Amino acid sequence: MKRTDYCLKEIAARFGGQLLGNAEITVNQIATLENAQAGHLTFLASEKYRPLLAVTRASAIIVSTADAEATQLPRIVSDNPYVYFAKASAFLNPPAVVVPGIHPSAVIEAGAHIDPSACIGPNVVIGAETRIGAGCVIMAGCSIGAGVTIGIDARLYPHVVVYHNCILGDRLIAHSGAVIGADGFGIAMTEDRWLKIPQIGRVVVGDDVEIGANTTIDRGALDDTVIEDGVKLDNQIQIAHNVRVGAHTAIAACVGIAGSAVIGRHCRIGGGTGILGHTQISDNVEISSFTMIGKSIREPGTYTGIFPFNKHDVWRKNAAQLRHLDELAKKIKLIQQEIETLRKES
Repeated sequence: MKRTDYCLKEIAARFGGQLLGNAEITVNQIATLENAQAGHLTFLASEKYRPLLAVTRASAIIVSTADAEATQLPRIVSDNPYVYFAKASAFLNPPAVVVPGIHPSAVIEAGAHIDPSACIGPNVVIGAETRIGAGCVIMAGCSIGAGVTIGIDARLYPHVVVYHNCILGDRLIAHSGAVIGADGFGIAMTEDRWLKIPQIGRVVVGDDVEIGANTTIDRGALDDTVIEDGVKLDNQIQIAHNVRVGAHTAIAACVGIAGSAVIGRHCRIGGGTGILGHTQISDNVEISSFTMIGKSIREPGTYTGIFPFNKHDVWRKNAAQLRHLDELAKKIKLIQQEIETLRKES
């Protein structure tokens, strides 16, 4: 039978931190300060939630050094309570154990190699010459094209689609509805109609990548679209052909990235952001939600391009003034020149 209760000292022995209070107290789940009950381990990662310390019913708590004496609950003191919470939560909530095997309804085409430890669910289709690594879980209704390579311990949730020849790394998580390797939007106008340009590149995904539900990553037109190690993609993101996303970058929901954009390592991109094609973004850039990136960003830092909301009539007046900014700037320049001329004459 699977164990579910752990002493606080066992968790501290695994993840470190200073123990204060009753180290023998047992916990079996993570919860918020507000909703925690007996048996729960909670955490304080922001000072705005400090008042909840007085009312939480948790059995134990993870706190920062600054808050080590802010409560008398049994506690683990950590330099980064939020990261500690993430580790403890993963420990207390491991993935369900999966039984290896291939469901009878799955369609496995000629030459496909599936490691004996993998689990292939109902109505999965796996194309010719595709390779599925050890410990992979391919859930119901997934469709994997020919010549695909998937590393070890990948988990594809129901109805993920992977087009032909794509390469997916170890420990990939792809959520339902994700599409990897669809054709990029490559078209050329000839006379009075559009001509489709074959998209002959691939999608290459590194290790430890997570792809959210209904996110699409297009294959390259000529070269590959590349998602480097440790990238985390939220739901409903569009990544166009020949984009490169640097290692350990995190991108929130509904971002659109146009073709051939290059995003650096350790970037954080807020939801709803739009990034135009052929732009380059430096490492360690943070982009606020709903910002439009129309040119390259060469230096690390935080970038924001949001027009603040207001009451509708006020917003319309302010927006109308924006149309005249160039004209106003020219007038100011002329006034400055006239002032300078008057100074010289005096």
